[in-house]
Amino acid sequence: MPQHALNTPVCRDCDGFPVVAITTGTRNPDGTRTTLTVTCSTCKGTGHATRSASLARAGR
Repeated sequence: MPQHALNTPVCRDCDGFPVVAITTGTRNPDGTRTTLTVTCSTCKGTGHATRSASLARAGR
């Protein structure tokens, strides 16, 4: 059965994946990789975009 998703738009910059871990290529003394955690600056880590107000022209 399909899962029901919330009716909120997905952020167009992060495509719904707001937090990622990036490896720097260096290793810690215990042998693990050094990673940076980066959060999407557009949606502030929520993964959802806020609906923007649309502009409608009326008249001539």
